[in-house]
Amino acid sequence: MLRINIPTGELWNERKQEFVYTDGQTLELEHSLVSLSKWEAKWCKVFLDRERKTMEETIDYIRCMTLTENVKPEVYGNLTAANFKEINDYINADMTATYFSGTPKGRPSREKTTSELIYYWMLTLNIPIECENWHLNRRLTIIKVCSIKSQKPKKKSRREIMARNTALNAARRKQLGTRG
Repeated sequence: MLRINIPTGELWNERKQEFVYTDGQTLELEHSLVSLSKWEAKWCKVFLDRERKTMEETIDYIRCMTLTENVKPEVYGNLTAANFKEINDYINADMTATYFSGTPKGRPSREKTTSELIYYWMLTLNIPIECENWHLNRRLTIIKVCSIKSQKPKKKSRREIMARNTALNAARRKQLGTRG
């Protein structure tokens, strides 16, 4: 969970042609599957893609992340550049000590990762739904770990087996000092 402080500020109301003054507030935010689902349901777009979001979409995602109750909509207009940086750093944080060595073979999937796809992965891999409030990057790591650990070992080809046996035989002959 991220806790940010939004300062007191003044905004211009175009409709009423007057300044609106807002109190500062502390918000608790959570980048989770729940917030992702809320945002995608409203915008009918994939959030986890490389497409840049508009300022309106970005602020709305921050609203979807907000756990603090009874936040006045005007408060989001007072988000500072430092607040946005802090939120982006939080969204992009790994939130886990797990890392994966090497890169997967082949081309990356062209499949768009939506909230429904993540729920599908969770159900398929028997990951409890109660985890939906965890940080999203942590959840994706758990999904990847479960997927890797549940895979059956790949069978070796006949050529690979023969090459391994040849190497083992050569090492044994060398170790024992024999020729056959």
